[in-house]
Amino acid sequence: MQILDAEVDPVLHVVAGVLVGDDGRVLLAQRLPGRQHAGLWEFPGGKLEPGETPRTALRRELHEELGIDIGASAELIRVPQAQPGRTLWLDVLQVTQWQGRLRGREGQALNWQPLATIDPLQMPPADRPALALLREPHTYWITPPQIDSVAELERLLRCAAAGGAQRLQLRLPGLALAQLQPLAERATRFCTDAAIELLLNVRDRPTLALSAALGIGAQLAQPFLLSLQSRPERLSRVGASCHDRDSLQHAERIGCDFCLLSPVQRTMTHPDANALGWSGFAALRAHTALPVYAMGGLGPVDLSSAWRMGAHGVAGIRGFWSTD
Repeated sequence: MQILDAEVDPVLHVVAGVLVGDDGRVLLAQRLPGRQHAGLWEFPGGKLEPGETPRTALRRELHEELGIDIGASAELIRVPQAQPGRTLWLDVLQVTQWQGRLRGREGQALNWQPLATIDPLQMPPADRPALALLREPHTYWITPPQIDSVAELERLLRCAAAGGAQRLQLRLPGLALAQLQPLAERATRFCTDAAIELLLNVRDRPTLALSAALGIGAQLAQPFLLSLQSRPERLSRVGASCHDRDSLQHAERIGCDFCLLSPVQRTMTHPDANALGWSGFAALRAHTALPVYAMGGLGPVDLSSAWRMGAHGVAGIRGFWSTD
């Protein structure tokens, strides 16, 4: 899908490989002095030459840089990143088989590291979404807004657990705090037992305080997000709900962990909202290095499309919950 006019936004197309060892560690290469992001650690790769596909370019680059010949590779994500005067597109592929003695043929330092110990801030911005894709949930379940009892909540939570949910947002915007609290407490207990990461939709400071008191994450609604000057304290995870470039960049500036960007498509809950489409999503996604979930008329069936446009994964309501 062509989403950028090369005459307006020159495109630099690059490729990187995630080499995974038998012990699960991945290979990072340190960028050499004199290059952009010198000293940071990246997944090795380089620029595509005219006529090359990402796979053929990666095969050539890893032979030139590391002295290896790679076997089969699998596409992970394609990340757009806005840079001064141009847009970078990074295709990231995973490689599990190669031949040859691996070494830094250009004098670059190499380091095999467990995924869990890699600091994303020590990586170039375009590499960070790929790292998140390798170690965080690709789907983000959001509860329907009409839940009027603990019994109904528990039914939905059992549905999420059975569906393999790993990250879930409790979003009940119509409830007063006194009504919300017992439901949030029950959801916290259930999700702790089921190993599901729970975030509470937060629109004001009392709800933020409830999230912190329960020891769960907070999903910040855009108006509340923009009112904050720093990341809220005492929270296990902070997500941001965004609809434009300013909110995406503000979320990154204050230290949020990830964003939701919506709506990609028109939805029944917000029929009058202007849909971004995948091209609009990618154009906005290019302005942050944070992981970004695509939301709005989407479900797990849209993951492949989402990854091709730079999304970490998909989030939603109707596309996730069983109607049984």
